[in-house]
Amino acid sequence: MSFEPDSPIPARYAFAKPDPDTHVTLSDNVNPALEWSGVPEGTKSFALICHDRDVPSMGDDVNKEDREVPPDLPRVDFFHWVMVDLPPDLRSIDEREFASGVVAGGRQVTQGPHGTRQGLNDFTGWFSGDAEMEGKYFGYDGPAPPWNDSVLHHYVFTLYALDVEEVPVEGDFTGHEVREAIKGHVLAEAGVTGTYTQNPRLLS
Repeated sequence: MSFEPDSPIPARYAFAKPDPDTHVTLSDNVNPALEWSGVPEGTKSFALICHDRDVPSMGDDVNKEDREVPPDLPRVDFFHWVMVDLPPDLRSIDEREFASGVVAGGRQVTQGPHGTRQGLNDFTGWFSGDAEMEGKYFGYDGPAPPWNDSVLHHYVFTLYALDVEEVPVEGDFTGHEVREAIKGHVLAEAGVTGTYTQNPRLLS
């Protein structure tokens, strides 16, 4: 494991990190190492989803000077990694095996190591309309919460043991679509959560 459960995620696994002059700057954006055991009998594949459960539901105050995103604002999920068809004999993912560096316009790789298929993460929508960054973001892209958010963000990595060899999703599939597609096929699931913030007040 690249970080301890319920502890801060190191900046090298993030899409962005704090910068004293510009608030934030791009980071190493390396996928963390993960490992698991205790796989149930009958597992035919795994699916992996990483989501931030603390994303502001409205962007009115996001990354604005002289204010913070209020803590009582309703929060929504933001998917950072959506991957299916991991082989049933796999027990670990190496650091940097699936992602390294920020790629403007997204990492255009739908097929990953071990025969996996990579779904779209939510930077696809976040950068829509941005001339420099717009594109389809497949695979892993790490934390980049608003630098003025008043709450600590929690990133949940969930591994699903499935009774199907291939998840029934096609094309540019999303985290929501995978969650729907694996209903009724989950033999077991396990997760680990890490935290991240770019707010200097929370870092101090």
